[in-house]
Amino acid sequence: MTDSPYVDAYLGALAAMTRLGKPRDLNALAAAQAELLDADIAIEDELLRRHLETAGLNDSLRSELLTTTAKWDNAPEPDWAEGTTPNTPARREVITRLLKFGDETAALFNEKCSIAGVPKPTVIAQEWAPWYTDDIRKRRTYYWRNYEEYLATRKGWSPEARASLDIATDRVVERLADPTQPESYKAKGLVAGYVQSGKTANFTGVVAKAIDVGYRLVIVLTGTTDILRAQTQRRLDMELVGRENILGGADEDDPVATHGLDYQDDRDWIERRFLEHGISPRLAGRPNIHRLTTQRGDYKSLSQGIIALDFPRRDEGKPIYDPDNLFTTDARLAVVKKNSRVLDKLVVDLKRSAARMEDLPVLLVDDESDQASVNTSNPKKWKEDRKERTAINRLIAQLLSMLPRAQYVGYTATPFANVFVDPSDAEDIFPNDFLISLPRTPGYMGPEDFHDLDSTIPDDALDYANSNRKAHVRFLPDEMPADHSDLRAAMDTFVLAGAIKLYREATGDETFRHHTMLVHEHAHTIVHREQADRIRKVWEESGYYTSTAHERLRTLFEDDVLPVMHARSDGRPVPSDYARLAPHIGEVLARVGSSGNPVLVVNSDKIEGENLDFDRQAVWRILVGGNKLARGFTVEGLTVSYYRRQTKQGATLMQMGRWFGYRKGYRDLVRLYITDDMYEAFEAVCLDEKYFRDQLDRYAELVDGKPQITPAQVPPLVAQHLPGLRPDAPNKMYNAKLTERRSPGFGVEPTAYPVKGELLAANVETFAPLFAAANGDIHTFKTPANRDFQARVGIVSHGVMLRTLEDLIWGDGDNFAPDLAWLRRLNSGDIHDWAVIFPQLGIRNPSRLLIGSGPFSLHHRDRRRPPYFGALSDPKHRAAADCIAGVPQVVDDEQARTLLRPRRGALLVYPVIERDPSGHQDGEADIRQVVMTFRVTAPTTADRLNRPFVTFVTKNSLRATDAIVDK
Repeated sequence: MTDSPYVDAYLGALAAMTRLGKPRDLNALAAAQAELLDADIAIEDELLRRHLETAGLNDSLRSELLTTTAKWDNAPEPDWAEGTTPNTPARREVITRLLKFGDETAALFNEKCSIAGVPKPTVIAQEWAPWYTDDIRKRRTYYWRNYEEYLATRKGWSPEARASLDIATDRVVERLADPTQPESYKAKGLVAGYVQSGKTANFTGVVAKAIDVGYRLVIVLTGTTDILRAQTQRRLDMELVGRENILGGADEDDPVATHGLDYQDDRDWIERRFLEHGISPRLAGRPNIHRLTTQRGDYKSLSQGIIALDFPRRDEGKPIYDPDNLFTTDARLAVVKKNSRVLDKLVVDLKRSAARMEDLPVLLVDDESDQASVNTSNPKKWKEDRKERTAINRLIAQLLSMLPRAQYVGYTATPFANVFVDPSDAEDIFPNDFLISLPRTPGYMGPEDFHDLDSTIPDDALDYANSNRKAHVRFLPDEMPADHSDLRAAMDTFVLAGAIKLYREATGDETFRHHTMLVHEHAHTIVHREQADRIRKVWEESGYYTSTAHERLRTLFEDDVLPVMHARSDGRPVPSDYARLAPHIGEVLARVGSSGNPVLVVNSDKIEGENLDFDRQAVWRILVGGNKLARGFTVEGLTVSYYRRQTKQGATLMQMGRWFGYRKGYRDLVRLYITDDMYEAFEAVCLDEKYFRDQLDRYAELVDGKPQITPAQVPPLVAQHLPGLRPDAPNKMYNAKLTERRSPGFGVEPTAYPVKGELLAANVETFAPLFAAANGDIHTFKTPANRDFQARVGIVSHGVMLRTLEDLIWGDGDNFAPDLAWLRRLNSGDIHDWAVIFPQLGIRNPSRLLIGSGPFSLHHRDRRRPPYFGALSDPKHRAAADCIAGVPQVVDDEQARTLLRPRRGALLVYPVIERDPSGHQDGEADIRQVVMTFRVTAPTTADRLNRPFVTFVTKNSLRATDAIVDK
């Protein structure tokens, strides 16, 4: 069935149900829609089933039905759901019953539109008074509905992705203040996404919904560069503001009326790819959006600021926030670079209109909120290119203070600067009200896609299919080769990847407008020009039109590119041999060198060579850059990254990860050329971020309807495992102190151990009872990769275990104290004994006696920064320990099951050496060089009370909501 009236009737029925907010008889509503369309068509359950049987993935009816159902599947507690749990067969049964599907149609529908579950955000928030009701969502959804439709029809977003965005933006908007309430309240929150993961889409959706519900001045603060501000402005204009608002009533066919319009020469504007509302929103009873900035122009002082920022009231006797005035008033939008001179102009104009601003609901969105917005009172912390942070922070604070109804929402991919905010920020942009961690969305290629985090597969079994590192990462020598062979290899991969994109265009339905390579070696702009000259020389000397170069490309294709494609192409066209690819090589070279210059320098000062405008032109280039390309700016078509820059700041590392993002149609072609040291540094930061988000997920669950933690309690919680994240000012401290952390069934791995030899020796001696207990037979366990590993195992009582842990000396006293406090509270009804497991390595690894017991394998680990290690336990060993503690496992490990007992915990123990193991001769180990590290998993049955996993005390109860207070 492909008749358009038939599909339109069902789409109209689904739109009606969306407005109702609940499932109803779909066929009956579709029949009513058909009458409105004057369509003489049959609407029957059997015909709908036949349509779904043949519908492809891009079928509009199937797509919209899936989107609508996904929202119903995920709805928390709708009144129509009969108490069913989200994303369960029971919830789906209610939905299909209310849709009045027959049994066969329901079965087919569930097969075509499976209950996959939409990724949801994690929310840490204060308690708040709900106001963003289903009724408001249904009645005030003009800009959001048009934006969501644009994502579906113009950008090809899947139903799951749209439903996930809808849910995530709801979580933000519902925690802003009700714009119509008489009392003013200034909510402050932080939204943590991933680098290049769609944060702009999220805040665009938040802005759309905020304007729908009554926010009438929206200020979007972008990064510190013009190129990023222009990119953000265009994105909002194209996907949210729309043609009608941009034209402002002007006839777009009248060259005089549209003179100076910022998109007149824009390809997407000319080809009508900008969102269209159909009519002026004001004519539809909705607010128009007036832009205070344009793509080409940042905020400028308004010659008539009072008029431009005037918000007329229908009833002068009532405040602006009164619904009679608010919903008859247009909205203003300003997209402003974080530059003190620009922001100062905005502050001055708002001061001139201060009398009218008191009652105005304002939304302040701070993109890249960890850049420039966070204040610092210590200039030693900041690099030269961050010298204006304090000025920007002061101006943001001024904006918030002069706008009593302003709501602040920061967006970042590196949340630590905001969560562990400097003490002086405690009263301005700390996210006191909410902290929201966005989920990874389908199709996103993030940090873990370049690492084998928690992999249980032995190194000798890794291949392109099961190892992200082998598939996507190519390691560079520490020193740059004199012949630049490493850079040439990256360029060769870039050329081959471009040819494969063209091959896929010719043999499939993918199109690739952009194809880029990024070279990132240095932060300083003065070095970039020298790098560009070197890259141009290597490009010229590569001889891509010669037979020698073709043989080099053929070898790279056959040895590297083709095997990865076979493992990871995901059904996309793959050329069977180099001969099928060779005809496209010339087109790649022509596009990259079309301007006579294959290299563009993009630094903090300017773009050298030609404009870099992904919106107005196709870009096939090698880009050389630093900070401008390392923060917020999206490098379209990025396929190959050559990375040598050194930095010690974790947030800087993550932001420089431009290779993260959406790589539709060429994910298998993505390569990262990087040094071992930098790769390990990235992995460490990835693990930190993963731990942070896992913590938030765990503690976000409500207990008795109340939050376990608030944003003010997040810093001391996470600081237990992330070194160096403490208030720096000597007269400041965190107000919340973590006193107890319960973890039944969760592995806990302290990381802060002493450095001095005598303290290490004391810890080894403390472990003597555990050595003695595990001094017997060797046990063989299974790994998730179905490999065996051997371990010494002993059983000790809870009392013996507790005394051992209590007597240990720590490199950071707070590192394990909250976990130990909980273990002390467990009695014989919670836990009886512990299995102590010492994993043993192969015969080529050091194995020594420890104070007469053993021998035990010594494991090599490096400290990330004294006294802290990174990950200590081996992922291959965790399944056995967790199984013994009662955690359900996929692996059927008979040996682990024989050790499973009620009320038994498990302790994985790793005697660690940090130096060259060759110094450890046979016999007794030098215990002054052995660090006793471990991972503890309490039994799942321990502490069965329904109470929060964490307990805090407030040091200053009079300022309980402040994250940081005076000592």
